[in-house]
Amino acid sequence: MSAMWKPSQAGTTSPNPTPEPARPAPTAPVAEAPSRAQVGTADQATIGKGLFVKGEITGTESLYIDGKVEGSINLPGNRVTIGRNGQVTANVTAREVIVLGKVKGNVSATDRVDIRAEGALSGDVAAARISIEDGAFFKGGIDIRKPEGKSAGAPNGIGAVPPPAAAPTGYDTTKLV
Repeated sequence: MSAMWKPSQAGTTSPNPTPEPARPAPTAPVAEAPSRAQVGTADQATIGKGLFVKGEITGTESLYIDGKVEGSINLPGNRVTIGRNGQVTANVTAREVIVLGKVKGNVSATDRVDIRAEGALSGDVAAARISIEDGAFFKGGIDIRKPEGKSAGAPNGIGAVPPPAAAPTGYDTTKLV
């Protein structure tokens, strides 16, 4: 019987240390996983849906907004994405602006503004390109600006034809030429 007691004692002592190291082991990878995710998204900052920011946001990286922002957003050369839960009351200046949530304010983009079907934008837009999906809400003026690098190419050829068609729809390309 002493032989049976020894294996059972060894059996009871070995499961006890096994769960203890097993518990910290999963905890360590879980702690590493978010840090790896944060490193992977270092190119884009995120304002989560539980956050409210009031003031001026400036910087040199892209921004994803799923919370509330009031003030101004100035990220030239970068992308600003307003998520489905995002509520922005601010003037936004960026290279590219994607609207999935709600924006109240003027938007200026050196490249493009994209208002998705779920999105709503109330304010004036100044951009080289604009895309408004079916179902999106937009109220404001549109100022299409020629891209800096492409002004010598196709826009000159296109610019000669559209002014009569553009004037009735609200686009005034004659002042831009």
